[in-house]
Amino acid sequence: MNAPLQREFASRDELIAYLHHEFADIVGDDTHVAPTIGGRQAAVGQLATINPARYTATRNALNGAVTRLSAYIRHGVLSLAEVRDAVWQRVKYPHDAEKLITELAWRDYWQRVYAKIGDGIWQDREPYKTGYAATHYIDELPDDIRTGQTSLACMDAFADELITTGYLHNHARMWLAAYLIHWRQVTWQAGARWFLQHLLDGDPASNNLSWQWVASTFSHKPYFFNKENLARYTNHRFCGDCPLARNCPLDAPYDTLSQRLFPHMPPQ
Repeated sequence: MNAPLQREFASRDELIAYLHHEFADIVGDDTHVAPTIGGRQAAVGQLATINPARYTATRNALNGAVTRLSAYIRHGVLSLAEVRDAVWQRVKYPHDAEKLITELAWRDYWQRVYAKIGDGIWQDREPYKTGYAATHYIDELPDDIRTGQTSLACMDAFADELITTGYLHNHARMWLAAYLIHWRQVTWQAGARWFLQHLLDGDPASNNLSWQWVASTFSHKPYFFNKENLARYTNHRFCGDCPLARNCPLDAPYDTLSQRLFPHMPPQ
């Protein structure tokens, strides 16, 4: 009978070394550890920093005042109700809490859908609204996306951040998902599996159903974006040094991109 896992450690380094030893067959030679600190103390400390009004005003920007609570919620260190109560305590006007409360509600909704359909979250809930059948999309993640070598500086940076930190801003997740599905025509399931391999906050409900929302198999239309949208919310962080700056596949008005990406899509 295996001995119970050790629960008390003198330091984080000791914990990391212990886990690397105990799970060597899984970890292998990979000694990288994401920077996020786990545990109740860290979670409560992070909860104390949230600013719902600033979240509402800046959440779409990569440098916006997002909460960084998702990993703690995912692993049950914080409950949605606990976060909700903390949000209400931090605002003078209910409107200032609206966006953050809405995001908590979405997470709760995804979990309720998951409880209802189980492994059905891995199946298209509806047909694609892109003008393509599901069989049109490939089910393998291209190597250049997995390794961050697409030559699109933004997508490569997002892939690197995903792998090295176990986290991505929600807007970056949406952009990366849309690029994978609509520009590269890869199934959302391949992307969902990739995210779950790396995200510290990755849970099947929020992850898969969000991917389906981007794909249009759990929404009324596909989500996509253009270079202007990405540059606006990244403060032009990637475009200046991008190898594809002069030949960017994202650089077009929405109507033009829609015609390129979805030439067979029925009129909306």
